[in-house]
Amino acid sequence: MQIPGFSTLEEVEKAFNVAIPEKEKERLQEVLEKHPMFIPDYYAGLIDWEDPEDPIKKIIFPSVGELDVAGSYDTSGEKENTVLTGLQHKYKETALLLVTNRCAGYCRHCFRKRLVGIPTNETLKLFDAAVEYIKEHPEITNVLISGGDPLVLPTDVIEYFLSELSKIPHLKFIRFGSRVPVFYPMRIYGDSKLLEVFSKYSTPERRVYLVTHFNHPKEVTEEARRAVDSLIRAGVPVSNQAVLLRGVNDDPEVLATLMKEITSAGVIPYYVFQCRPVKRVKTHFQVPLKEAYEIVEKAKQKLDGHAKRFKFIMSHRTGKIEIVGIIGNEIYLKYHQCKEPEKVGKLFKMLLTPNAGWLDDLKPVREEEGALV
Repeated sequence: MQIPGFSTLEEVEKAFNVAIPEKEKERLQEVLEKHPMFIPDYYAGLIDWEDPEDPIKKIIFPSVGELDVAGSYDTSGEKENTVLTGLQHKYKETALLLVTNRCAGYCRHCFRKRLVGIPTNETLKLFDAAVEYIKEHPEITNVLISGGDPLVLPTDVIEYFLSELSKIPHLKFIRFGSRVPVFYPMRIYGDSKLLEVFSKYSTPERRVYLVTHFNHPKEVTEEARRAVDSLIRAGVPVSNQAVLLRGVNDDPEVLATLMKEITSAGVIPYYVFQCRPVKRVKTHFQVPLKEAYEIVEKAKQKLDGHAKRFKFIMSHRTGKIEIVGIIGNEIYLKYHQCKEPEKVGKLFKMLLTPNAGWLDDLKPVREEEGALV
């Protein structure tokens, strides 16, 4: 589907009467040669273009900070868990399908910058082959359809995905990972056929879920609420995975407000992710773990009930690691999910190092003190 928007600096300058200094423009062009820009017109309208610190702008508009290549393009070990092109099987119960490299808008903090919006050989080529793999692995109880963003694909394609996966008896639920409710919500509430498809395949026997990605309260607009409501009425529960981002939501009040707003809209807070150390992302978006933990806990103090159900998580190559607490110079962690199933639920501690932002930045405590890794 075609989403109206802006893909060049000149288009933004013209549409919003902004002037980007020539030297900055040259450097931003260097960024765009590696990682393209696309800002849906609806989402661009949420930006205060006069404010250089506007959080929505930071999410979607390129930064010279992206010229810093510290970090990795594959922080979660996706390559090593790819069993077929576009099909990952990291956790025994879950199959992950990368069905497209396109999105409704290109987040500057994207952890798949290595493939999104640029030519790639990592997306699914043969959907039927992926279906056969899932059929042959009865331990797989759920499928996550991601990308890119699967909801930019034609509704007929989405229906085909659901029709084929729904024939597999050992699948208990199917998830879509999509930022469309945030970037271009009218794609959802304006497409009655899409909602009919979701309603048809999201049944009491096998539910379809949508996991979305609200990062800031300004994104929870009337249109976004309408999209969420349309999904819920079609029988599709909606949950949210936010990322803690420097300059966007690294403030307890902002984070708490975000959780209150999405909960009021019917979106279930699911995860807050520690920003991954991705190339062209790490240095200007990642908040150190100690500071990040304090922000999350102070936000939770302002919340109750459903709004504070989320877990603070690092999506590491070994698994999803919950950040449980900090006492002194020790950080307590727990495997919420793990590539090695026997480690799920295991609690361990590491020594905090100055400005540590990721598990790999931490130091192990002595073995007799109970470190797991």
